[in-house]
Amino acid sequence: MTTAETTELLADIHDLIRERERDGIRGLAEQIGPAEWADLVPQLEPAEVAVLLQWLPDEEVPLLLEELAPAQAAAILRTLSRNEAAGLLQEMDPDDAADVVEQLPEGEARDILVRMRAADASEIRDLAAYDADTAGGLMTPAFVAVSRDATASEAIAAIRRLVEDAETVSYIYVTDDARRLLGVLSLYRLLLSPGDTPVAELMAPHTVRVRADADQESAARLLTDHNLIAIPVVDDDEHLLGIITEDDVADVLEAEATEDIERLGGSQPLNLPYRLASVPLLVRKRIAWLLLLFVAQAYTGTVLQNFQGELTTVVALSFFIPLLIGTGGNVGSQTVTLVVRAMALGEVALRDVGWIVFKELRVGLLLGAVMAAVAFGRAAMLGVGPDIGAVVSLTIIAICLWSATIAAALPLLLRRLRIDPAVVSAPLITTLVDGTGLIIYFEIARLVLGL
Repeated sequence: MTTAETTELLADIHDLIRERERDGIRGLAEQIGPAEWADLVPQLEPAEVAVLLQWLPDEEVPLLLEELAPAQAAAILRTLSRNEAAGLLQEMDPDDAADVVEQLPEGEARDILVRMRAADASEIRDLAAYDADTAGGLMTPAFVAVSRDATASEAIAAIRRLVEDAETVSYIYVTDDARRLLGVLSLYRLLLSPGDTPVAELMAPHTVRVRADADQESAARLLTDHNLIAIPVVDDDEHLLGIITEDDVADVLEAEATEDIERLGGSQPLNLPYRLASVPLLVRKRIAWLLLLFVAQAYTGTVLQNFQGELTTVVALSFFIPLLIGTGGNVGSQTVTLVVRAMALGEVALRDVGWIVFKELRVGLLLGAVMAAVAFGRAAMLGVGPDIGAVVSLTIIAICLWSATIAAALPLLLRRLRIDPAVVSAPLITTLVDGTGLIIYFEIARLVLGL
């Protein structure tokens, strides 16, 4: 929805609730779906959300909770009675319900689960036992599996029986008597085969699969790289535990991209929607980086103090300090962003550091040459003389080369040290290059101007 549409819908909802127009809310529910409601609900007052949950059609509320961030859905459930919360949780997809339960205090989660159907509660407990950032924490047990002894007609009957509960029926998994994964067959091939054909003859035995303890981002990449609709999750003994579907993967990739962007901006990931983040939380997430950068930036002043004699002798050198440190920071930010993104996509690794640095050196040289020519013209416009212009031009080339080298190598080296390369944020690269760039500037000035 556009901002204008969202604003208009919010105004309509406020009016309908204020005027106690229950039928109006239900009519609105026929026009917009759970995803749209999920955009609107966080912007409503808690009292309005409580009314909305009572007036929306019963089948819409679990779908709405599935679309919300788990922390938001958990906050809503905590406003309800334990029985009401249990009823909504057991109507949600098990993987989504498990994510919500993990956001609840342990005692409240236990009180809600004991009020649910035993089978549903057991599924949620099993899923919640996996770490949230693993494939097991992402999977759903709602899939269709048949025995290797089944026929095509029996597999189709299983689909008809489970279609309402299964996350997807595009793939049917084949297991042995111990539920070990043997293969997978597509719905398309199954429907085109004679009913008495054994599924063992139709299945693809070499099935892409992922371990339950694998990182969820690795599982997401595996699914997308193979262009799959779903990927099976197995334990160490190849027992089929669940599946991860493409909609789950989309959420993971969005979350990982958001986390990387927040880190590149010099902030710790929020792990909850910005709208729900309190001011103290935002301060805690940002202050550590700001203090680190503040301390690191202090050495820039030390560099200027050490070269104050040169600045006093040739005052014109100070005119170009903002230009030079800004250029170094910008080149470094561009480079580190590209390298970190390439690492996230699996395009580069530590073994590639040599050619990455060599490639970025060439890029830095060309960028520096172009900007050096512009800087020389700028120096001429300021009337500072060709000698100062030469110093500035040479410094820009040197800083571009230096900044590109640091930004190209540092993320890969940090990965080797088991540090998230996304922490090599643009502000950190800028800080590193500022002081060293000034040293380069004044040393070149000494050589060229004979200071």
